[in-house]
Amino acid sequence: MSDPTILYAESDRVARITLNRPDRLNSFTAAMHAELRDALDRATESARVIVLTGAGRGFCAGQDLNDRAVAPGQVVDLGETVEGCWNPLVRRFASLSQPVIARVNGVAAGAGANIALACDLVVAGRSAKFIQSFANLGLIPDSGGSWHLPRLVGQARALGLALTAEPLPAEKAAEWGLIWRCVDDEALDTEVDALATRLAGLPPLGLAAIKKLIRSSGERTLDQELDLQREEMRRLGFTEDYREGVAAFLEKRPATYRGR
Repeated sequence: MSDPTILYAESDRVARITLNRPDRLNSFTAAMHAELRDALDRATESARVIVLTGAGRGFCAGQDLNDRAVAPGQVVDLGETVEGCWNPLVRRFASLSQPVIARVNGVAAGAGANIALACDLVVAGRSAKFIQSFANLGLIPDSGGSWHLPRLVGQARALGLALTAEPLPAEKAAEWGLIWRCVDDEALDTEVDALATRLAGLPPLGLAAIKKLIRSSGERTLDQELDLQREEMRRLGFTEDYREGVAAFLEKRPATYRGR
């Protein structure tokens, strides 16, 4: 029996999902996508925070080209792969109520880089690199890449990364605003664990609303956003978590949030 391509562990309301094909730099197969979907289903049932990382020396090298290999003279429908596997994953990360943290160790290339960028927070080790490798194969940055890149770093840098396929070191990625934080490799686990623990202890309804508003704000005018902020503040102000937060602040004690 083959080893699972996705590892799952959960403790203290944090689900840790590990891409587990280290011999292939955690490049994806169709079977791996299916296992990841199952892991995300499991995480949504009880976890408040999701951490995604890769086993071994890399985060993810994107699509395993051997999984879609064809004989000479034949063609393969890459649109089918994108629509059936990668697009649903990007949409899933955006729609989850839980914050998703990408713990990037080593290389994140192609769709692997863009899956990291589809997460809500990216923390990378200093040796990590982000590579938009698509141009080398005559392709475009899929898995949300052509959407996320210009919004995160601007059109000039997005075009530079996509057209040249040059590796972007984690430290520069953080300077450019592509990722949340770059830390020394030996501090990566400590940093990610602390961040996940902190988020897991915050009011989950509030975090879900923050994620929803910020991710969708580009669809609205300022007036529309102000109206939506009013409605979300009204809704959240009636929650038990808000009352608990105020009480804990006034009583100078730690708050316990229940997601109600």
